Amino acid sequence: MAGIKGAAKLFESNLEPILGVAYGVAFHLTHNAADAEDLVQEAAVKSFCGFHNFQADTNFKAWFLKILTNAFFKRCKKKRCEPEIVDLEENSALYLYNQTCKAGLHKVSDDPATDLLRRIDAEHITAMMKLLPSEYQIVTVLYFMDEFSYQEIAEIIDCPVGTVRSRLHRSRKILQKLLWRVAEEQGIVSKYLNAQIPKENDRPNDLRGNIQAA
Repeated sequence: MAGIKGAAKLFESNLEPILGVAYGVAFHLTHNAADAEDLVQEAAVKSFCGFHNFQADTNFKAWFLKILTNAFFKRCKKKRCEPEIVDLEENSALYLYNQTCKAGLHKVSDDPATDLLRRIDAEHITAMMKLLPSEYQIVTVLYFMDEFSYQEIAEIIDCPVGTVRSRLHRSRKILQKLLWRVAEEQGIVSKYLNAQIPKENDRPNDLRGNIQAA
C-alpha cells in the first residue's frame, strides 16, 4: 500500500507542473474545452497506469505528451476524422509570394504576404490548422502554438528530427494555400490592393510570419 501511495505522489508531483501545457496542447488539437479536458484526463489515466515504465531523470513532459497525442490519434482513427485537404504536392514553398505577385499586391507593399497574414484573425488560422492531416496538425500545433523545439517534438511523437522538419515544411505549404483562400473569401486581398486598410497591426504576428517561412 505504501508503495502505491508513494508512486501516486511521485506521479502527481511530475504531472501537476505540466498540466497547463498539456491542456493547451489538447485544446489546440481538439478546438474544444470539454474535449481538451477529456483528452488530458484520458492521458493522465493511461500515464498513471503505465508510470512504472517511465524512466526516472528523463523528460516526463515529453513522455506524457506522447501518451496524449497518441490518444488524440486513436480518437481521430475511431471517428474517421481525417480531413480532406488541398493537394500539398502541387504547392510551392513560395505559394503566397507567387499569389501576391499575380494579384499585383507588390505595388502596395514590399512584403504583402506577411501583411495579409497579419490581417487574418486567429480563429481562421486555427480553423485552417484543423484541416491538416493529424500527423501534420500535431507537429504544427506543438511548434507554432506551444513553441516546442524540433527535438522536443521528435521525442513527443517518437520520430526523427528530420521528419518533424519535413512535416512542418509541408504543413506551411498547405497552410499558405488555405490562408490565401481565406484572404480572398474575406475580401482582405481586394481591400489591401485598394489600400483601404493600414499596413500595420498591433496583433501578435509571429505565427503568421512562421507560416510563410520556408
